[in-house]
Amino acid sequence: QGQLVESGGGLLQPGGSLGLSCAASGSISSIYAMGWYRQAPGKQLELVETITRGGRRDYADSVNVRFTISRDSAKNTVYLQMNSLKPEDTAVYYCNVRVVAVNYWGKGTLVTVSS
Repeated sequence: QGQLVESGGGLLQPGGSLGLSCAASGSISSIYAMGWYRQAPGKQLELVETITRGGRRDYADSVNVRFTISRDSAKNTVYLQMNSLKPEDTAVYYCNVRVVAVNYWGKGTLVTVSS
């Protein structure tokens, strides 16, 4: 029974930093990619950043400088370091793990950036 455990999120002021973590249970194997999507109120789900098994990174243009993704394959864990956060980054962030023909989603963690 696959399961994703997310940690991080919170309330902070513009310019601050947060780190998000997502760990996939050991029952999820042969992971192709891991990363994060987000959904802001009134907007559709959008890519934030993902990393494949081979190290290829996909970025949203708005975060490709400020955010950094990494993974620990031994722990089935992906990390997202978010710096210089802006109010427009406010959203629910969802961990995504892709296995061939299957996607697993986390419950989401809320990031709120406000003065």
